[in-house]
Amino acid sequence: MFKSIGLFSIVLVCTLPYSAVAGDPVAGDKRYHQSCHACHGPAGKGVSSYPKVSGNSIEYTREKLQAYRAGQKIGPNSGLMIMMAKPLTDEEIENLSAYLKDAKYEK
Repeated sequence: MFKSIGLFSIVLVCTLPYSAVAGDPVAGDKRYHQSCHACHGPAGKGVSSYPKVSGNSIEYTREKLQAYRAGQKIGPNSGLMIMMAKPLTDEEIENLSAYLKDAKYEK
């Protein structure tokens, strides 16, 4: 019995960090269309002076959103991005990153 509990504990400990870090692309899609779609366009393809944000690695998008949330100025639209990223939770950033990695524009 103790072997089973020990094995279960090891599996649980090894999978929790992954599941806690892995974002939900469906939730990211929903959040994207609440806050990001107006500027970055369908599936993050970019609009006008707002850059394409889809197709990047999860790590890249996560780092950018975290930097904006921390108030770092990165480019000409930093003021707007800082304002938009400030209220994002870690979970929302993970979800947005997961969605944008493979987001596709379907007409």
